[in-house]
This record gives sequence, structure tokens and C-alpha cells, in this order.
Amino acid sequence: MWTRRGFCYPSVKGAPPAKRRRISPNSGSDLFETLPDDLVISILTKLGSSASSPSHFFNAFLTCKRFNNLGADPEVLANASAKSLQVRAKSWSKSAQDFLDRCANAGNVEACYLLGMIHFYCLRNYASGADLLARAALSNHPTALYSLAVIHFNGSGRPYCHRDPSTGAALCAKSAALGNIDALREVGYCLQDGLGLPFCPSAAHRLLIKANAIELITKKKRSVPQHNYKHRKGYCCRLNMDMSSNVHQANRFMVEWWGLAGKKAENEDGLNMCSHALCGRRETRRHEFRRCAVCAVVAYCSRACQAMHWKMEHRIRCRPAQDPADVVVAGPEGA
Repeated sequence: MWTRRGFCYPSVKGAPPAKRRRISPNSGSDLFETLPDDLVISILTKLGSSASSPSHFFNAFLTCKRFNNLGADPEVLANASAKSLQVRAKSWSKSAQDFLDRCANAGNVEACYLLGMIHFYCLRNYASGADLLARAALSNHPTALYSLAVIHFNGSGRPYCHRDPSTGAALCAKSAALGNIDALREVGYCLQDGLGLPFCPSAAHRLLIKANAIELITKKKRSVPQHNYKHRKGYCCRLNMDMSSNVHQANRFMVEWWGLAGKKAENEDGLNMCSHALCGRRETRRHEFRRCAVCAVVAYCSRACQAMHWKMEHRIRCRPAQDPADVVVAGPEGA
């Protein structure tokens, strides 16, 4: 039955409408405190898994003391979404690292991957970083599998003799099966070069075409205006924007981290960054990354990064080296 105020009260035929129960603010009863902890933890878990930014996640903890205490429950931390774990390099601190540590120890796969990449490439804690990446890979995290493959391909964090292309190719194949486009492209190049896999040009050609087709479909779904592709310079700018939308937050963190470090970190040990601007990986030893076989100016951590950077800008800037002796694809210390 509709009342004058527009509310509809459920009622049984022949019975008067039910009256709302109101609790007086001076009654002294706090219904929130009577809720069981399991129910509050379930609410916080749902909030953490759907949070779109760290502020949405942490603001709930500031609501009351009980939320602050129950927010540290392992179930809440284990189900925190990837967006709620976004950490900026300029805001990196001991408290941020402790929070990611607690999430990783609770079993959060995204926290394991993000913290593993930070430990391995930024903090140079190779053992702990590889351990965290392995924990994420065991949970079938596609990007963690691919990152471990890159480490095995280059022998990162270890001497050159510890390179393991076979393990890297196997990890790439598993990551590609889980939908990682970079891993699929890397498997294609492994088959094309016979690196870690048997030499098979026909299979390599099919995989590379498949990776390009998936990438093209992804671009079309973003409905990019066609006028942005009229000029080569505008095309590259737009392509950079398209690629950045699919970059993992770990790569964003590393790019920002080394950007803040500037030339000082580059000059103190002579280690190069991957020339793909959206990658963020840095050499762990001198001459670890492969150089371009034509210009010998740029270096890449993987063939997938080389292919992406070629599409973005390097095909316009690549020029043959003046001295053929300057072209070093892989030396005794290189990858």
C-alpha cells in the first residue's frame, strides 16, 4: 500500500501495515559493536577486493578502531585487489614495504609479484625477489611466469654462465597458455631462433601472427580515433598511450623509480635500462641485455620488448652503425 510520502510497506491482506522500529540515540545500544567479527571481516574483504584505488581501501580503516584492527586480518589482505596495492615510487617507504610484506605473507598473489619485482630490479635483493616471483608463478600468475622467464633467459642476478634458455622457454609457454601476449611473442621468437626450443620457423610464424592479431583486436576494442594515425609522429604518441594502458603497475613503479634516480644511478655502475620505455627493467650486470644488431645503440631485456619498441618508435630512428665492430649482439658477458 502506498502512503502519502511515497513509501511502500509490505503487509499481509487484512492486517495493518508494519511499523518501523526506531532506536533512540540515547538508548545506549550500539548495534555495530554487536556484529560478529566474521561478518565485519567479510565486509572488509569485499571492500578490499573491489577497491579501485589505495585510498578507497585505507579510508575504511580510518573509520573506526574496530575496522583498523580487523583490516589487518590475513583474509582481508589476501583478497586485496591489484588496484588497492598500487604503490608509487616517490611514496615508497618502510610502511609501504611492510604493508606489501603482510599482504604477500597472507597469500596475495599480486602483492607477491609487485614486491618481487621491486626487490629484484630496484632494491637488488635478487634472492628474495626471485623467491617472491616464484611464489606468484606457482599460483599461475601469467606476468610472474613471464618475468621469471626473462630472468632465466638473461641469467639476471647471476653470472653469464647461469643463463637457462630451456627453463625460460618453458615458463614463457605456460604464461602464453594463460593469455600473456608478451610471452606468446617470446615463444615465437624462441622457435624462430632455436633458443630453448627446437628450431621451427613455420610454428614461430603462426605464433607471431597470432600475437599481432590479439594485439590488434585489443586496440580496436579501445576505439581509437583514426585521425590520430595520420602522421607518423602522432601515430607513435598514440601508440605509446595505447601500450601504457596495458602496462603492469610493477613496470610503472620501476620506470618511476629509475626516473627519480636519474643519471646518477646509470653512471655509478654502467648498467643500462631496457630501451623499451614502458618496461623498467635494468641490467643486473654489465652487457646483460641484447643490443640492436643494426644500430647498436639500444638494448633490450627480451625479444618481446624489442618488437614493441620497434613498433613504437625505433623503426623511425634506427640507423646502421658507423663501425661494424660496434655492433655487439651477445658477448662473453652479454645476454
